[in-house]
Amino acid sequence: MARMDSGMEMRGEMRQWISPSLIEANYILSLSRQELEAAIHQELESNPALEVSEDTICPLCGGIIDGTFCVTCMLSHANDAPGESYDDFPEQLYNQATTREDSDEFDPMTLVGGNVSLRDQISLDIVTMIDEDLIEIADYLLDSIDERGFLDCELNEVAEIFGVVVEDVELVLCAIHTLAPIGVGARDLRECLLLQIRHLQRNGTVVPVCVDDIIDRYLTELGAHKFGLIGRELGVSTEVIEEARDFIRSNLTPFPLQSQEARQWRTPLQSPYVAPDITVSIRDGELIVEVVETRQSQLRVNNIYDHMARAALAARKATDMDEDTRGHVREHVARAKLFLGNVRQRHETLARISRCVVELQEDFLRGGVRQLRPLTRATVAQQVGVHESTVSRATANKYVMLPNRKVIPYSDFFTPSLSVKDMIKEMIEEEKDSLTDKRIVELLKRRGVRIARRTVAKYRAELNILPSTLR
Repeated sequence: MARMDSGMEMRGEMRQWISPSLIEANYILSLSRQELEAAIHQELESNPALEVSEDTICPLCGGIIDGTFCVTCMLSHANDAPGESYDDFPEQLYNQATTREDSDEFDPMTLVGGNVSLRDQISLDIVTMIDEDLIEIADYLLDSIDERGFLDCELNEVAEIFGVVVEDVELVLCAIHTLAPIGVGARDLRECLLLQIRHLQRNGTVVPVCVDDIIDRYLTELGAHKFGLIGRELGVSTEVIEEARDFIRSNLTPFPLQSQEARQWRTPLQSPYVAPDITVSIRDGELIVEVVETRQSQLRVNNIYDHMARAALAARKATDMDEDTRGHVREHVARAKLFLGNVRQRHETLARISRCVVELQEDFLRGGVRQLRPLTRATVAQQVGVHESTVSRATANKYVMLPNRKVIPYSDFFTPSLSVKDMIKEMIEEEKDSLTDKRIVELLKRRGVRIARRTVAKYRAELNILPSTLR
């Protein structure tokens, strides 16, 4: 009979182990500028040992200004001349913004437009359609529109509040109906659908018979599928009622503010802008690369926590605080220093990679998209001396502002097909006769670009350009 034994033994083994600090550093590196600001805000809220420095930063060297004197560049900022007027020389304003030699730090966000809400846009436009004394009524009605797009107030009550007649309130509401997406501002579902029907009729859409009467008088019966009852009342067949039902279902919406048309009317994107993480400018003929950081990101360890942490390490003062306090101070100070180190490392890594990319794509930055050369992240990683995954994390979900003020995704530097797409777009825009994909392949071949016809069709589709038979 076999004998079963159990025991313990030690065996050496080598395996890859990723430290938590490395995971955190890679996470910080992968964040975009906006995401980093959110992470900094969250860390400031949760870690009392971390704070934002209130020191004034020198716009020339980035050092700390003591009063009016910068101890780094040894310059005084007390007698800085006021900005010159560029009314007569507007080109100097562009050059000054490009080289950033002004007395204030350049902020790329000043070039970005914000998003205007539906309510604010209507409020701005409606002042051209009504008298000045009715503007307050318009603001009140706009604030009373709920998330569905319906007006959540009675016109009689609004008239009493502002001391006007109901006709004045109705006039303002009519102006809102004209400016807002069709159906927004209706007082109920019936009025909402009727506004949409009137709009379709004005634009030449053929509306089936009885649709107006059904919406006006038999909307409840239509929802209950009482087609026979509605048909008898209107003197038409059930098929006519079903046709009207199908038209209402396909062309009208019960919640106008939640429709696709209303969303596109406000903005086609959820995010109102993208913030550049890297800016590239031309100064004295040289390309200058900068990692964008806001002034609020001047982080440091709190002086009180830093002093307590030093005291906790000194044996002569170790008895001055209990074990829980020492643990609290050590934990939060170490966490703050780790976070500061990761943010600093992100800045340095992103700057090194960006300088390498700019050097390799200098022709593109100076001459345009036609000069974009094939470039891989592996090539950049080899040049910088980091792993390819580090380059991928550093460039993912980030944007670059070019010297011409255009903001592009960082990934465009690694997309050589952009130059070919630009050629295809130019050919089609300049065409006298509709160019087929096969003809485009031949023209590209003459320019030294060998590409398959199916690839041309793919690039054309990505440019949202129709085939030659439909252009």
